[in-house]
Amino acid sequence: MSADLGELGDLYQEVILEHSKAPRNFRKPASANHHAEGFNPLCGDRCSVYLDVEDGAIKDIGFEGSGCAISRASASMMTQALKGKSTEEAAKLFEEFHNLVTGDAEAMKNAAELGKLAAFGGVSKFPARVKCATLAWHTLQSALEDKEETVSTE
Repeated sequence: MSADLGELGDLYQEVILEHSKAPRNFRKPASANHHAEGFNPLCGDRCSVYLDVEDGAIKDIGFEGSGCAISRASASMMTQALKGKSTEEAAKLFEEFHNLVTGDAEAMKNAAELGKLAAFGGVSKFPARVKCATLAWHTLQSALEDKEETVSTE
């Protein structure tokens, strides 16, 4: 088996495949008061993020869209990690996640602090996949800032 196949096997860990096949919070919450659209032209991923934010906290979160396994799993796991968090905590988690998937050495050392999101650490070995993993997160950021334009990874 070549090294590339081994790396790819590491990338598509069981948790990523599970969330891709059965994404959590794949819905538009009826109470959503923030929304943004995202698109990754390289892979064709599309993501809509819906938030119910009250008193600076994410009361509910959901997403809809289509995309590759990494994109769907990242969106699914993001929604689980952020429900109930403050918008400040969401911004901090986005930064930590982004640092992890872009291969930041310090973030890689502290990956365990991200819980299941640490499964995306292998994405840094595949630069084109970083955009897949971060699409939902960039879309989340846009929704929190009430931006109207579609988020693009290009």
